[in-house]
Amino acid sequence: MDLLSRLFDGDWPRLVIFDLDGTLLDSVPDLAAAVDSTLLAMGRPAAGVERVRDWVGNGAAVLLRRALAGSTEHAAVDDALAAEALQRFLVAYAGEHSLSRVYPGVIDLLQALRARGVLLALATNKPMRFVDALLAEKQLDGYFNWCLGGDSLPLQKPDPAPLNWIMSAAAVPPHATLFIGDSRNDIQAARAAGVKVVAVSYGYNHGRPVALENPDLLVDSLDALI
Repeated sequence: MDLLSRLFDGDWPRLVIFDLDGTLLDSVPDLAAAVDSTLLAMGRPAAGVERVRDWVGNGAAVLLRRALAGSTEHAAVDDALAAEALQRFLVAYAGEHSLSRVYPGVIDLLQALRARGVLLALATNKPMRFVDALLAEKQLDGYFNWCLGGDSLPLQKPDPAPLNWIMSAAAVPPHATLFIGDSRNDIQAARAAGVKVVAVSYGYNHGRPVALENPDLLVDSLDALI
């Protein structure tokens, strides 16, 4: 029996919601390039890929505050400075994302789910202005029935609002829904929404092993689910 069937008592879920960055795409190289461009333009030292990898996951505004602070602790960052950095970053990150790549196993899972008639959705904290173009650039467009960005609703993950909105739109209850992500924000959102959650081991979780967040299942590659 495949892992999805084991999670859902012999059946497959009717709806699968995915996170994007760190789950479907390794987007940190492009994010880090835009962050470093922003920092250098503001007279600050570049952060580098590995530090940015630990800072992503809570949306662009928080990412830039962390970059200015040089830490995940960013409460002391001036709001006006953070707003300037965010605007510079949004300009720098626009355009092609040639350094981002689709993780192995992603396409196999998406195709298998679609072949079984499973509804697919995306719930990311990335600003929506980048989502459609990025999906098209990486040939992931066309798979998802619904896509929500970090600015699509008043609340974003770890709040369950995006997952609840998608389940309502799909008319699928929590017990028939699966969320797949890579971070504690994803697992907290899934728990609050009452849905099962699979975590991938290769993503971004602020430098902390995602296994410590106690997902229902941890996989090293998404095609392991099928």
